[in-house]
Amino acid sequence: MIYFDNAASTPVHEKVIEEMNPYFKEQYGNPSSIHKYGRLASSAIQNARKRIASLINAEINEILITSGGTESNNTALYGIGHRNKDKHIITSSIEHDAILEPCKRLEKEGFQITYLPVDKYGLVNPEDVEREISSDTCLVSIMFANNEVGTIQPIREIGKITQEKKIVFHTDAVQAIGKIPIDVKELGIDLLSVSSHKINGPKGVGALYIRKDVKIDPLILGGGQENGLRSGTENVASIVGFGTACQLAKDSMMENQEYFRKLSMKLVTEVLKEVPYTKLNGHPEKRIPNNIHFTFFGVNGEDLIIKLDENNIAASTGSACSVKVQKASHVLRAMGFSHEQITGSLRLTMGITNTEEEVNETVQVLKKIVKELRAISPYKEKYNF
Repeated sequence: MIYFDNAASTPVHEKVIEEMNPYFKEQYGNPSSIHKYGRLASSAIQNARKRIASLINAEINEILITSGGTESNNTALYGIGHRNKDKHIITSSIEHDAILEPCKRLEKEGFQITYLPVDKYGLVNPEDVEREISSDTCLVSIMFANNEVGTIQPIREIGKITQEKKIVFHTDAVQAIGKIPIDVKELGIDLLSVSSHKINGPKGVGALYIRKDVKIDPLILGGGQENGLRSGTENVASIVGFGTACQLAKDSMMENQEYFRKLSMKLVTEVLKEVPYTKLNGHPEKRIPNNIHFTFFGVNGEDLIIKLDENNIAASTGSACSVKVQKASHVLRAMGFSHEQITGSLRLTMGITNTEEEVNETVQVLKKIVKELRAISPYKEKYNF
């Protein structure tokens, strides 16, 4: 099986599994306990927290452990929104549902939400952010890199604006973390969401970076774990695994970037050459290096995924979190795509286990099945396939 759906999830690294194992079998204490078992678990969490912080140049006490990107995003929005008397939030029209759905609920609570437009590449204009900030604005939340088309947003410019206006700035960095360098201090980021299973760590664990002078209200109350911001007994093994995954990502980032670019360039070049009526989506340069998003005109993307699966290739049309809710991509719609362009989309995302041989095979399979699907396409006459 060729796996090109690493934006959805990644295989857990062997080193991660190795470091997690003792916390299932031997060091299984509750980190809140004061005996040796508890102290060992608590120490392991702090070591992992240090590794998570190091990946984004944060302080160890600025890392809140969560269950993943969705909880981190919800904590950022509700944690800031419910703490402030100001009721205006600025976000973008291409955010993940883990931002858009909380925003919908906040609207029902009386918040005003501004959804900024994007250009044809999926880029937010920083001038739009500055123009929409008002005296009632309590938060700006713009994703770091889009989960469908891979476009990287002008985070530095937005961070500069929010710092000058003294507005809290949150970014969903779930797709960007570990793929490109992120320095929260340099970029002016106040809150940042990350998830373990996107960087070869276990599922069900993530983190929210909270700049030390930013105050938020907790979502989960109870025993006061995580400095009172997220009560509940910590998932020690998974937190340890997440910390290890962050360390591995940091140590191999430059090497992985170069490798992803090499594979991606080969795949894009060959597909555009071998498969006519195909378009690369997202920004051609400002994109995370492992993301490729195509539109194959005259082809239904879901049919394409089924055919790829039959040929032992795993891919997707977009966010795995939206698959159970059948709807056209709001990201592509916001970028100005027609219905035909949206339905013909395909996302291929690289991981550290992918090879050049897999790229070559995928190109040949795509060439064959796109031709087959176009032979029975309702757009056959339009394009003269």
